Amino acid sequence: MTFTTMKNYDKMKHKKVEQVNLKKDMTVNQLVKEFENSGVMGAGRIARAANISQNMIQDTDCKVFLGFAGAMVPGGMKNVIIEMLKNGWIDVFVTTGANLTHDLVEALGYNHYQGNCNADDKKLHEEQVDRIYDSYMPNNVYVGLEKFFQQHWEKLSENKMNIREFLHKLGSLVEDKNSILRVCHDNNIPIFCPAISDSGIGLMVWGQLAKGKKISVGAFDDLLEILDTAWTAKKTGVIYVGGGVPKNYIQQAMQFSPKSAEYGVQITMDRPEPGGSSGAELRESISWGKLNSEAKFVDVISDATIALPLIVAAIKSRISL
Repeated sequence: MTFTTMKNYDKMKHKKVEQVNLKKDMTVNQLVKEFENSGVMGAGRIARAANISQNMIQDTDCKVFLGFAGAMVPGGMKNVIIEMLKNGWIDVFVTTGANLTHDLVEALGYNHYQGNCNADDKKLHEEQVDRIYDSYMPNNVYVGLEKFFQQHWEKLSENKMNIREFLHKLGSLVEDKNSILRVCHDNNIPIFCPAISDSGIGLMVWGQLAKGKKISVGAFDDLLEILDTAWTAKKTGVIYVGGGVPKNYIQQAMQFSPKSAEYGVQITMDRPEPGGSSGAELRESISWGKLNSEAKFVDVISDATIALPLIVAAIKSRISL
């Protein structure tokens, strides 16, 4: 190939990789736009994730499903998610019991603290400090959680409910309006948490049951609701922060729907080779009928505490609220 031919090939076949230019006082959106001009590797994927997320959010026919897993509240991501929820970007929220527990912990006035991943865990245990990598949580939060559930048990247990209804009721009892539970309640955003018993909240409910108290929460009853939401939507889009149960719960709703998702963004650090859902590339879900073969989608291989704020801040700059 001659030099002249190579130059023509550049013009005809591919966009040039633009070098990222940093400017004083540039906004996050301007930085992400620079990532888009680069267009490759992790930076290019974050830019595509911002574009695809913006498209699904602004598509008025699209129901957006957010799967939220991992230690995101201990990792400082609570307000980022609340931003998405309050702005009306999310129609269906699926998360882990752990994230809701950590959210409730902060709503009750406790905090997570900056720690050290190389700390002496035996010493931390003696000091009654729980470690989540390098984020610390005092173990006495469980005292506050138990008091909260004791105080509100009568209201929590007065009716037969499914898990989604239980979490809606729980959100109504949280006084802190900067809480994921409370924001979802106030904005009527359904929270699905199929593994709620696998959490501090689950332990608190079990603690009341162990004292002879009663509650009726159907573990399978809200499955129909998320399936119906996916089934009746004109379009669907999915955003996965981490994987696990939240991702799979949404994925099976997409599989059951006559119309698979038309938008998809996944942020994960997991690998696809072991075959688990958390590391599975989004394109794999095309084979299951969960993602449309013509969908706009991207996998962002990154720590979510880095990628998610960049994506959300860029979108916030673009969408007038």
